[in-house]
Amino acid sequence: QVQLVESGGASVQAGGSLRLSCTASGYTYCMAWFRQSPGTEREGVAAIATGGGTTDYADSGKGRFTISHDNADNTVYLDMSSLKPEDTAMYYCAAEPRRGGYCGLERPELYIYWGQGTEVTVSS
Repeated sequence: QVQLVESGGASVQAGGSLRLSCTASGYTYCMAWFRQSPGTEREGVAAIATGGGTTDYADSGKGRFTISHDNADNTVYLDMSSLKPEDTAMYYCAAEPRRGGYCGLERPELYIYWGQGTEVTVSS
């Protein structure tokens, strides 16, 4: 069992920046961020293969969001800049513990472990 602990959500003005963090208690092959706002489906934001560093981004965040991973403490970060009101959502960290497992954004149901979420609110 891998536990994921997220932090960093906050209320910010449009154009601002935030850094979300997610620390895993055990080995992870892939870690990703998803987000969900009321009445919408969970959507992928960014994913990273923790070993090789390969990343994947949703179009909504390209050029504004950066995902990174710190091997020392098995923490994944999501640096978000130029935030927009439409970025408002609950952000969830997800992890795939199996080597060679899924590491994308289209199939959230394939991730094994999930955090509790951290809320991001962007006001105009």
